[in-house]
Amino acid sequence: MPFPNADTVLAGATVRTLDPRRPLATAVAIRDGRIAAVGEEADVRHWRGPSTQVVDLGGATLTPGLTDGHTHVVKGLELAQGIDLSGCKTLEQLRAALREAARRAAPGSWITGWNLDHNTFEGGPISRHLIDDVVGGIPTFLRLYDAHSALVGSAALRAAGVDGPRRFDQGASIVCDPDGRPTGHLVEQAAMETVAALIPGPSPTERRKHLLALLADMAATGLTGGHVMDLETPDALDLLTAIEDEGVLPLRLRIAPWCQPGAGTGELDRLIALQERAGRQWRVAGVKLFLDGTVEGGTAWLDHPDCHGAGNEPFWPDPAAYTRAVHDLDRAGVPTATHAIGDAAVRHVLDTVQALGTPHARHRAEHLETVPDDQIPRFARLGVAASMQPAHATYARADHSDEWSRRLGPERAARAWRCRDLRAAGATLVLGSDWPVAPYDPRRVLAAAQLRRHPGDSGTPPVRADQALTPSAALEGYTTHAARAAGEEDIAGRIAPGYRADLTAFTLDPLTTAPDELADAPIRLTMSGGHITHRTLSGHR
Repeated sequence: MPFPNADTVLAGATVRTLDPRRPLATAVAIRDGRIAAVGEEADVRHWRGPSTQVVDLGGATLTPGLTDGHTHVVKGLELAQGIDLSGCKTLEQLRAALREAARRAAPGSWITGWNLDHNTFEGGPISRHLIDDVVGGIPTFLRLYDAHSALVGSAALRAAGVDGPRRFDQGASIVCDPDGRPTGHLVEQAAMETVAALIPGPSPTERRKHLLALLADMAATGLTGGHVMDLETPDALDLLTAIEDEGVLPLRLRIAPWCQPGAGTGELDRLIALQERAGRQWRVAGVKLFLDGTVEGGTAWLDHPDCHGAGNEPFWPDPAAYTRAVHDLDRAGVPTATHAIGDAAVRHVLDTVQALGTPHARHRAEHLETVPDDQIPRFARLGVAASMQPAHATYARADHSDEWSRRLGPERAARAWRCRDLRAAGATLVLGSDWPVAPYDPRRVLAAAQLRRHPGDSGTPPVRADQALTPSAALEGYTTHAARAAGEEDIAGRIAPGYRADLTAFTLDPLTTAPDELADAPIRLTMSGGHITHRTLSGHR
């Protein structure tokens, strides 16, 4: 029987299929958004038809498409507003950046910024008094890099009518001084929203343009998909639908809306009903829950309080209510992803899944910044995927002088981001960026997973070098393990007939190239759903 003509043939490559039945090839045929055949150069002529596009990859290494296992592509447009403050390493650098922003600010505008490192404050209090004199009367809202806290100026507090502490359902707080006056430090989403809700935003047309540009930029780094851990922007699905009405969504998006503490039957029913929403390249598939916040913000749920006496409470005032919510979602076949940074939070996620007996859905835990020895083997035993972001570890320091390590103390800081231990124990380990908390470029995340430091910064000691991943384990975190965490291992994460045509072509081989070099290596081609979404070559046959 003759082979049906392919829509596209990718040839001239080293094809690392991650399929144990055929690990290597040199050419791939794609038809109707699926991989139709995997073979050698001699097979290409049999796959061609009059309309087949044949692309010569010029010796590139073709892998399964890279999927970011934890990202916020729509909400992130809001979170990443204003000045990128990641370059501010000292308080004086921050003040200089704000002084310049104030000079350029238009009348009636706000100063906004993001990606501000907690270490900028060198262990001191995060206070509006540090910035008020350089921003003058301009309302100012600065998100810290964890996206769970912010520093706002006095003018912003006045505009929002925030003049003292408030009570929130989740573990949020408006930090106040001994006299009850807000310091300008807002911790967790509910507290931040008291001020953030006032910040002027772009129009729907502008947001659609920005989102499409962001996804195209992500495709240029080799990303073909992402597990989106929120649906908090009210028009998010409308934005995605509008883009698909006009063309192709550059990334395949799997979206998990938030389930907030206190969610009752009505809210759970709404989340279950949302699972039916889908487009060509996106679908709602899962629910994101929060058991805690962040170490630096003092809201991680810990077995023992941190050095400031914080971290002894979960986000859900009654942890049993979280467990009931997960069980209700599981009965409906809805997978869950739970934000769990502290050791107590990690344990409670695992206890919750263990109590299910035989789950009806896939469940996963996000971040896992400090995990005790006795919890490591439970991930594989219970089938709970570990979702981690190697770039987060690079915000810490090997000598424990950073804010994260100081708050936890040396014993817990020594359990930092145990990627290798989880893989060695047989856990599914999906990797991602948590953009905009960290840069989305998967090449830099793959490098950080192997280096345990920022790529290109060889003078900085690695954080827990013994937890470095091998090149293959790092690549699997973006491919086969990302697919397994989503329950899609039979259709995604490998280059094999019948699998989705989500593919990434590296100019350098990610399994043999030094991580520092891989971090900056160009991507030759990206394909999502059979559509070429990025390309830097012009070869045809």
